[in-house]
Amino acid sequence: MSEGRLGGLLSRLKIDTYLLLIVAMVVAASFLPARGEAAVGFGWATKIAIGLVFFLHGARLSREAVIGGLTHWRLHLLVLAATFGLFPLLCLGVAALPAQITPPALAGGIIFLGCLPSTIQSSIGFTVIARGNVAAAVAAASASNLLGIVVTPILVGLLLHAKGAISAGSAWAIVLQLLAPFVAGQLLRRWIGGWVASHARLVQIVDRGSILLVVYTAFSSAVVEGVWSQIGALDLARLLILCSALLAAVLAATFFAARAFGFNKPDEIAIVFCGSKKSLASGVPMAGVLFPAATAGLALLPLMLFHQIQLMACAVIAQRYAKRADLDAPLG
Repeated sequence: MSEGRLGGLLSRLKIDTYLLLIVAMVVAASFLPARGEAAVGFGWATKIAIGLVFFLHGARLSREAVIGGLTHWRLHLLVLAATFGLFPLLCLGVAALPAQITPPALAGGIIFLGCLPSTIQSSIGFTVIARGNVAAAVAAASASNLLGIVVTPILVGLLLHAKGAISAGSAWAIVLQLLAPFVAGQLLRRWIGGWVASHARLVQIVDRGSILLVVYTAFSSAVVEGVWSQIGALDLARLLILCSALLAAVLAATFFAARAFGFNKPDEIAIVFCGSKKSLASGVPMAGVLFPAATAGLALLPLMLFHQIQLMACAVIAQRYAKRADLDAPLG
């Protein structure tokens, strides 16, 4: 099959090409995991990559967009309540289900998924397609990611502390490890912001390449520790069903909450798309910091699967919103 036909097929199936690269890293780590001195080298490279990712996020995030949109406080509170309130509670409930429903080895990753911030690019992109309140989506998604640098490690520490996955004290150290490069990027934005904006493609390559490195390193450690002896095809099938149910529950909750609180249609669209998604770009480097090397790979599985499901489902929902807007538009 030619490259053009393959790309067209993936587009029709709503499959994210970048996610396929992430899966390729998992496969590579499964057959050729980094060991010994190579693992140490990849570990240091991963730490540098994580700092670089958050530095770039700080350098390119517009403070004006966040500050300007924060005036719509009711919308932002609802999005943040769904992202950092409803989602963690639902995931905590799913993780507590019997082992016949929720694989115990994946419970920590499901809780981690619930604690992550919303996406930025896809939340805004789907809001644009659906003809929603784009300015509010920019502010809500940006605020979610900004707060997530602090909130996510604290939530993970609180919810997983009892299981020994992470200590409460180390959560604060992690906040500084993630926040310091982000703040540095914000402080230097005055001088490097223009360069970052004009080299968006290069920054994207560095950003995504860093994530691929983190995934390979995390799964290499997991494979060395016997990850594939802990979970099987049935566990992955159950995880698929659980992630789909989680997404459906949050989509329904944000939809009905937006209507119950009297938001108009454009605001409803921004709430649905910003409040129902979880960020792969933030989650992957955070997992590399928050979890021990041996468990980081397992922690990432629910996020990677949920990411693809949310893209496919929200693409369909955005198109339906757009078609309804066309039908409701007055005839010229």
